[in-house]
Amino acid sequence: MSQWNQVQQLEIKFLEQVDQFYDDNFPMEIRHLLAQWIENQDWEAASNNETMATILLQNLLIQLDEQLGRVSKEKNLLLIHNLKRIRKVLQGKFHGNPMHVAVVISNCLREERRILAAANMPVQGPLEKSLQNSSVSERQRNVEHKVAAIKNSVQMTEQDTKYLEDLQDEFDYRYKTIQTMDQGDKNNALMNQEVLTLQEMLNSLDFKRKEALNKMTQIVNETDALVSSALMEELRDWQRRQQIACIGGPLHNGLDQLQNCFTLLAESLFQLRRQLEKLEEQSTKMTYEGDPIPMQRAHLLERVTFLIYSLFKNSFVVERQPCMPTHPQRPMVLKTLIQFTVKLRLLIKLPELNYQVKVKASIDKNVSTLSNRRFVLCGTHVKAMSIEESSNGSLSVEFRHLQPKEMKSGAGGKGNEGCHMVTEELHSITFETQICLYGLTIDLETSSLPVVMISNVSQLPNAWASIIWYNVSTSDSQEHLPGKSFTFWTWLEAILDLIKKHILPLWIDGYVMGFVSKEKERLLLKDKMPGTFLLRFSESHLGGITFTWVDHSENGEVRFHSVEPYNKGRLSALPFADILRDYKVIMAENIPENPLKYLYPDIPKDKAFGKHYSSQPCEVSRPTERGDKGYVPSVFIPISTIRSDSTEPHSPSDLLPMSPSVYAVLRENLSPTTIETAMKSPYSAE
Repeated sequence: MSQWNQVQQLEIKFLEQVDQFYDDNFPMEIRHLLAQWIENQDWEAASNNETMATILLQNLLIQLDEQLGRVSKEKNLLLIHNLKRIRKVLQGKFHGNPMHVAVVISNCLREERRILAAANMPVQGPLEKSLQNSSVSERQRNVEHKVAAIKNSVQMTEQDTKYLEDLQDEFDYRYKTIQTMDQGDKNNALMNQEVLTLQEMLNSLDFKRKEALNKMTQIVNETDALVSSALMEELRDWQRRQQIACIGGPLHNGLDQLQNCFTLLAESLFQLRRQLEKLEEQSTKMTYEGDPIPMQRAHLLERVTFLIYSLFKNSFVVERQPCMPTHPQRPMVLKTLIQFTVKLRLLIKLPELNYQVKVKASIDKNVSTLSNRRFVLCGTHVKAMSIEESSNGSLSVEFRHLQPKEMKSGAGGKGNEGCHMVTEELHSITFETQICLYGLTIDLETSSLPVVMISNVSQLPNAWASIIWYNVSTSDSQEHLPGKSFTFWTWLEAILDLIKKHILPLWIDGYVMGFVSKEKERLLLKDKMPGTFLLRFSESHLGGITFTWVDHSENGEVRFHSVEPYNKGRLSALPFADILRDYKVIMAENIPENPLKYLYPDIPKDKAFGKHYSSQPCEVSRPTERGDKGYVPSVFIPISTIRSDSTEPHSPSDLLPMSPSVYAVLRENLSPTTIETAMKSPYSAE
């Protein structure tokens, strides 16, 4: 069975892939009508042999003529029209460059074979399918297709450059021949004809130079778009899959495919750079008014060089994250003075770089953003990358004998190993190298995922927990929270400190929902009874805890109220359970009342927190009551005010605590409106 017959029997998802690479360069009608003949020709060899390509192009046109004769007898008007149009297009497009058609057809046949191989793969189980889907996504296939197209386009401009060189040599020969003629010969008709021929050649040369530069510009535009979007997305996806795999997720792959794309693009860009240099040489030998090479070449060369730099800078990756051989299931946790391994790869695999790229490893290069502890790396921290280093033939280097050692403190004493909490001890191992290739010098730098340093194996569980927290929550090496000046770890440590020192009994009982967003909070409360509340940690205040309750307006509209977060300073003055018991809200001119009735979902407040109250409920003291030494007893009761003329959700700035004595004085001397105005806070809402 012919290859084309096999293609036609594929499932629709594979046929859609086939449809993508047949266009006006090689219409599918020709592939279908001349299937067996096309498959019997050696297009691969013809793509590098101009004589052979010329013969095949002529034979292709003859085959088309024979098909035209056949369909003319069948009086198939539509097919006759299409074949005539196709023949005209092919002859016009490839007549001056027959190797182009050989390259196009060779690539189409190769793509067909690749798709047939993918379609004939054995049936896989759910896990294998999942892994295949993650590594060979539709976007990845699209990237590979575009990379191949760019490579083919560069091969075509290579032929254009060679054709220009030959045309210019012929022009130069004819021009010099005329120059050597005798003065008498220069006036005859033959001489005039030769001058006309030279003018036509110059016109053709100018046209071909412009055409070649336009093609190169198109290639640069397509490469720029591919690198900045789809290729970088593929690289980021791989990095994220690696990150998840490090903490127990599915095995990650796809780096070989990325290496193939990076390498092909780098080869294409260097080839394009050489072509631009050849054009400069040609222009130096012969130029003329309106010559496009001096006007366009410099800018094109600058763009190509920039793309090469960008490609190299993104190709330097950590293939295998730092890991102690003694704990292979706990990568990124490193113990001081214990060896660890880490592997780097350059995704641009060029033979010229083998053993020429030396990589230097260091730790905490940007230490100010990561940790207050200081470390150095002991052992061999400079090695050369080589193709022999890896079993799959990639250009890589593996450090096997690095050891982290903590530096002594600034005061001259030893580092306090074993006394540090590991939660925030995130460090980064940096790798630097320099590429010198074809006259370009490119500095490269990459970093490992953040690692946690421990000085005792007993710290391993907590360190691993920190690694999991980090890699699940973010891919930002400094982990700053969006719109905040502090990191996730700073925020988390403040929460842990709050729990430990101020709300531990409530936390143990499970009454603090804690880690819930404001959006989720409202979703939980909207269908609950008025007075239902929950406790959550503040998203914008370090070490803050707030509570939100739900009630209904007179027209039945659901309203949510959140109090300004309580921090450790305010909780040191009043236990949180007492705050929940004594909290009061002033609605318009009504007497203060506690709006907190039920802890989410429907637990009566006193049932939940009763055993944690530290004293009897506090009441507002009356002026007639006398305490010790003649003073009126004073207690602190958290009171907030809520406007009754608005149905909008209220910000915590409207819900500020006030002592009863202050409130009593205010009520005697000021109107409710004045009190309300005075209690407004300039601070932003939670």
